[in-house]
Amino acid sequence: MCDTFVAITKTTADASVIFGKNSDRDPNEAHEVCIIPSADHPENSMVKCTYIEIPQVPHTCRVLLAKPFWIWGAEMGANEHGVVIGNEAVFSRLPAGREPGLIGMDYLRLALERSISASEALTVITNLLDIYGQSGNCGYEVPFYYHNSYIIADHAEAWVLETAGKHWVALKVESYASISNAYTIGDKFDLASKDVVNFAVDQGWHKPGKPFHFASAYSDVLYSTLGAGRSRQNCTLNALAQKNGAMTVKSGFEMLRDHTYGGKPMRFDRPLTGASVCMHAGFGPVRGSQTVGSMVSHLTGDLDTHWLTGTSAPCISTFKPVWINPGLAGDEWSAGPYYDPKSLWWRHEKLHRGILHNFDYWRNLMRVEIENLEREWIEKASANANSEFTAACLTAGSQLDERFEQRLAAEPPVQKTAFYYRAAWQRWSKKAGF
Repeated sequence: MCDTFVAITKTTADASVIFGKNSDRDPNEAHEVCIIPSADHPENSMVKCTYIEIPQVPHTCRVLLAKPFWIWGAEMGANEHGVVIGNEAVFSRLPAGREPGLIGMDYLRLALERSISASEALTVITNLLDIYGQSGNCGYEVPFYYHNSYIIADHAEAWVLETAGKHWVALKVESYASISNAYTIGDKFDLASKDVVNFAVDQGWHKPGKPFHFASAYSDVLYSTLGAGRSRQNCTLNALAQKNGAMTVKSGFEMLRDHTYGGKPMRFDRPLTGASVCMHAGFGPVRGSQTVGSMVSHLTGDLDTHWLTGTSAPCISTFKPVWINPGLAGDEWSAGPYYDPKSLWWRHEKLHRGILHNFDYWRNLMRVEIENLEREWIEKASANANSEFTAACLTAGSQLDERFEQRLAAEPPVQKTAFYYRAAWQRWSKKAGF
């Protein structure tokens, strides 16, 4: 489960494009950030994606990826030409393919590596869809199969692309847009696969002669409802509307930290259903995901700055600035399946799990320091677009976490969570090797 948004030039405070995404995955599915250099490839070479090989192209672009550690593709990323993409799991009446094939995250990376504009990235995905379709397990601890939607943007334009198997529709963004784990495109779209309407008619999902509505025809209502996708999309859309004309990078951070569900603050340890944009895992099969990584991209054309947490729970994480050139600072952005003190993601996860017993208290304390750091970094970023500045931000963020770990150890624990919530997290932590 995830949330992705974009605000194009007419809606931002500085006429930039601002893109953001939360990646929601299993609690132990560590998220890593990496840069893949541009490369030239021999004729007739192949590229191994998560499950299958496909023909490689002669040249691939330099890309920044934020991804589950075990998957070749990515949940979100950017390339050297200012193209950014985020994907969402969506659920269709058309059964999702289970045989090993190309998954949505593979398509995202392939598009970034093979395009120099948003429209070209859209074409890359849809052309490959027509050849390969989409199929394969996307789950970590539990098998999970789904279709995909995307927001694809560059300095000049943005698109929403929604798919079901090989069928798809695309809508050009006029001001701002957000997507979550439910289809959003209805009877208005700019591009579509050639048989998207006829297939729906053949399946009995659409009556000939009636206005075609993609979401109504293709949606699986049960899974879309359980994922709380429409509620979370309404939350991000309302935030974008309120910031229309004044959207900033800081606004993007705030959107991805939102904890409301149904218009009210969400308590994470009690409910068995429901989810907020900043997602926190709970007890039960429906609430098994947490936000494991977050990204906000600021595309100005002159300088593209990508702000990444590299950690779970953006509400208690700092967004660190990264530039595709010169690249990441050090190797602590990497992660694996078990707790590793050398990994940024796992170090922060130790603190995250330590404060779950009284989360609101600790989050409110941390937020003051986090916002002070980010305010300083935003002010200095454009004049310090180098890996040394990224490294300094990484260090400051890690020092903040260390200070709160020390404070946590010094204060007596106050248990304020439901026993079944504690049991779920004890199980996840045991599996992770804490």
